[in-house]
Order: sequence, then C-alpha cells, then structure tokens
Amino acid sequence: QVQLAESGGGLVQSGGSLRLSCAASGSIFKFYPMGWYRQAPGKQRELVASITSGSSTTNYADSVKGRFTVSRDNAKKTLYLQMTSLKPEDTAVYYCNVDKAYGYEYIAWGQGTQVTVSS
Repeated sequence: QVQLAESGGGLVQSGGSLRLSCAASGSIFKFYPMGWYRQAPGKQRELVASITSGSSTTNYADSVKGRFTVSRDNAKKTLYLQMTSLKPEDTAVYYCNVDKAYGYEYIAWGQGTQVTVSS
C-alpha cells in the first residue's frame, strides 16, 4: 500500500519560489501517473499539475502554466513541484496523489503542505 507525505511548504512573499516534495512509500509508485492538487479555504480541491509514470508528459492548469514545474524521481519514489513567481492566489494546502484521468483511484491522502503567499 502506497502512503504519501508532502513537505516543503511555507510562507513566501509574492514573486518568490518554493519547491514541494512528495515522498511515497511502496514499490509501485513508479507505475502511477501523479498529480499535485491544491485546496484553498472555501474552495474545492483542484489539480494543478500532473506527470506520467515515465515523465514523458506533463500537464498544468492554466493558472500555473509557465510558473510551476512538476517532476519525479522514481528511484527515490519522490514527486516534486517547483513553484516560481508565486502569487497570493497560490495560497492553499498542496497535496500529491494519482492523476485520476488515467483511470486510477486515489491513494489515501497525505496531510498536505501549507503554502502561503503574502502580497
């Protein structure tokens, strides 16, 4: 069974950068297309970036395109999200999980990591 643990969040000024990490347990991480999701207060959780199992394809929400970069290291069983040019509207709890668009069911959600961008 795969477990997920996000880290790397924090408080940053507008225009700043952060790098999030998602450490996965279990040997099957490498087979999953993965995504980064975020949930702001009072809003639904949304998918902001995804990457296929072999890193051949990445996709981004329009709101983060050109500013965020998703990557993964299957040997380390870790998913990354490099965030640059951060905006106050990026403030949210960020989670990693499978990308359901490929037909997988969600793994149990981790605790997430809080990203707060001040103006």
